[in-house]
Amino acid sequence: MAKLQLVQDPAADELLESNPFALLVGMMLDQQIPMEVAFAGPRKLADRMGGLDAQAVADYEPEAFAALFSEKPAVHRFPGSMAKRLQTLAQTIVDEYGGDVVALWTADDPDGPEVLRRLKALPGFGEQKAKIFLALLGKQYGVTPQGWREAAGAYGEAGTHMSIADVVDAGSLEKVRSYKKAAKAKAKA
Repeated sequence: MAKLQLVQDPAADELLESNPFALLVGMMLDQQIPMEVAFAGPRKLADRMGGLDAQAVADYEPEAFAALFSEKPAVHRFPGSMAKRLQTLAQTIVDEYGGDVVALWTADDPDGPEVLRRLKALPGFGEQKAKIFLALLGKQYGVTPQGWREAAGAYGEAGTHMSIADVVDAGSLEKVRSYKKAAKAKAKA
């Protein structure tokens, strides 16, 4: 597996690579802010909390957790609502997967469509976010259950530059940004 370069910051990317919960958190945060800012969020939280795991996030006092999110630089442009959403996500991982996010894609040896179903069941994960995360797992994290590319749809296709799943260096980050910009322009037209 090549080193992740989603954020283009070695410390933030190292956390995403070594901590699957951090990777999931980055994906959850990826809305209404630049993708590399979203995926840098887990590092900010880990630095402020002394680590990052589902149980610790779920157990954190909600107002204090929202305050952590709001510290400058803020983890997200909507710190209060995203802090609440992350605690809900963390509690779901604790309740349904014993706090082990890896169980999302390993428990009972699921195929790609089942992993997608599990991702879509998470708070803050709709169809598109779930497909992008499945593509990220398959393309860059070594998680390749049978049928994952098909389940991820266009995001799972090789050679694309559509999402964070395709960011492997600064050049591919720019290609993904250009794709997203063009897609937004097309949607407005």
